[in-house]
Amino acid sequence: MKAPIYNITGEKKGERDLPADFLGIKPNRHLLWEAVRVYLYNQRQGTHHAKTRGEVIGSRRKIWPQKHMGRARHGDRYAPIFVGGAKAHGPRPKEYYIKMPKKARRLALRMALADRAQNGRILLLENMALEQPKTKTVYNFLKSVGLVGKNVLFVPKDYNRVFYLSARNIPDVHVLHADQLNTYFVLWSDYVVAEDGAIEKLKERLS
Repeated sequence: MKAPIYNITGEKKGERDLPADFLGIKPNRHLLWEAVRVYLYNQRQGTHHAKTRGEVIGSRRKIWPQKHMGRARHGDRYAPIFVGGAKAHGPRPKEYYIKMPKKARRLALRMALADRAQNGRILLLENMALEQPKTKTVYNFLKSVGLVGKNVLFVPKDYNRVFYLSARNIPDVHVLHADQLNTYFVLWSDYVVAEDGAIEKLKERLS
């Protein structure tokens, strides 16, 4: 497997071999689904809370007599059928966190990267070091390689705040360095643009 390598101006500098022993595995759809499910569940805070009629603040006066009114019996006006009343069977605080074995999590990430590599959707960038944040520089790179309008994931080999600031305002673009990368964002992306050396760092992390 090979990946084209570009500089920041979008000029193609050649091709680079991708490690076949690392990215040559066959993706398992169920394992990828499980990794995405775990990630999305763990993003939920679970702080949703609807008030029961015992929690709504207000008068508890009986709104009309029990009998001889020709209407249904009611106590206070905070029953769920009244405007401003409580919520029947509403959401309550809940813990959504679920676990996934570390080996399975690492394997899922390898499979997601392997899928992108085997379909020619990994590009390499010589260097992501910029002197100052400049969104136009990153946008012009995307335009020159034909990735404008695609979901693009940039993967610097190390934390790179300047590049992150340069890319964060571009629609459908995310920046995650090699130590942050996860299965969800690899599968979300149409193309992965990795800094030269980031794949080797991922190989060390996931081996």
